[in-house]
Amino acid sequence: MESSREQEAFSLVKRAKNLTHALRGLRVLIQTTPNVWVHFGSALLAIIFGFLFSISSTEWLFLVLSIGLVIGAEAFNSAIEVDIDLTSPEYHPFARDTKDLAAGAVLIMGITTWIIGAIIFFPKIHAYFFS
Repeated sequence: MESSREQEAFSLVKRAKNLTHALRGLRVLIQTTPNVWVHFGSALLAIIFGFLFSISSTEWLFLVLSIGLVIGAEAFNSAIEVDIDLTSPEYHPFARDTKDLAAGAVLIMGITTWIIGAIIFFPKIHAYFFS
């Protein structure tokens, strides 16, 4: 038996409305999260290096995926922080732990992305300067 959600007809209007909500979320992220500008700056630098060193298609895939994952992790972190601030306005150790865990996830993704960048770019930089 189909659920009521499955019975609803596909609607371009609903999809467009969902897209506007997602774009609003990106605007909120950009306007309220200073750290996202660090990620954007790092991403821009990596993209510039990618063009300068003519990285391969596979390297581009890893680079773009890692950039997207870091920015996505920052968005999740910001969403968790907004929710915790709303639901637990007073200090609570579990609220602090939740925020710290989310921030730690962003840090893990950031470190992973820097490692990917090092794997891609260090050999190219080394070859450029020492060959």
